[in-house]
Amino acid sequence: MGFLILVLLVVASWAVFKVITPGNFGSPKNLLSYFESSLMISAGAAGFYFVMVMGMFDFSIGANIMLSAIVGTTLASRFNMGYFGLIVGCILTGAIVGLLNGFFYVKLHIPSMIVTTGLALIYESIASYIAGGQSATLPSNLRKLGAMPGDLILAVIAFLVAYLLLNYTKIGTYTYAIGSNEFVAKNMGINVNLYKVIAFVISGAFFGIEAILTISYGSSMVAETGMASMSRNFYPTMGCFLGLALKKYGIPIPAIIIGEFFLQIIYYGFVALGAPTAVNDVISGLALLIIVTLTTKVGKGEIVK
Repeated sequence: MGFLILVLLVVASWAVFKVITPGNFGSPKNLLSYFESSLMISAGAAGFYFVMVMGMFDFSIGANIMLSAIVGTTLASRFNMGYFGLIVGCILTGAIVGLLNGFFYVKLHIPSMIVTTGLALIYESIASYIAGGQSATLPSNLRKLGAMPGDLILAVIAFLVAYLLLNYTKIGTYTYAIGSNEFVAKNMGINVNLYKVIAFVISGAFFGIEAILTISYGSSMVAETGMASMSRNFYPTMGCFLGLALKKYGIPIPAIIIGEFFLQIIYYGFVALGAPTAVNDVISGLALLIIVTLTTKVGKGEIVK
């Protein structure tokens, strides 16, 4: 049923835009391009799911991706470390950002969205300092992970790791236990704060993978400040909401992958129509509200976190 719902969403959205604008939307080549764009976001969202399933949020996603991409590119090009510097630099930076997010969240005892919003400003400033006010550009000989089959291989590895962690490790078991009922999980002897930090670290590392795919696909990354990086927060969050909506079917990771593809079809459909960005944002925002409503139903006597 979960897969059927997702497939119907993808097919229906493709059919609508294909009928409206058949000339410049939905060809096999276009669909491959949409899928490649969705792969980047899905790789990060698969890790972010560990945070969201516990009821936490992260508003530093864009800053993490930006900082990780700039650090990885700097190590790869300026320090001549090649693919090793790019991959290790991005993933390690992302994990460190996640560690800081988790540490300050459990120590300050304030909502995760407030903690990560404040930290995002710091990450943006660090990225701007490292970049020296210029865009970080990845050399052309180091961009194989931005096109098929390199991006697909890296994304599939990320999805498999997320799937194995969720379904075959203590981390996944405790993640779901805490997300289901934190009070009961604590009484069972689970170190809730530790596994919340671990969730942020995993999420950050996966956003490091997204940073690899993003910089390899786009070739450059501009260091933005003033919370401008938050524009990258939306699609990973949307994908995770779809994963949460279909968690009851036992397919959160596939739901995220196909869901992100569905969102990219909608985005490029409006681009093909020549619709203003504001219209796309309105439709996407309405979709987010509907999904959030469906996934956060509160029972009688329950308290919204």
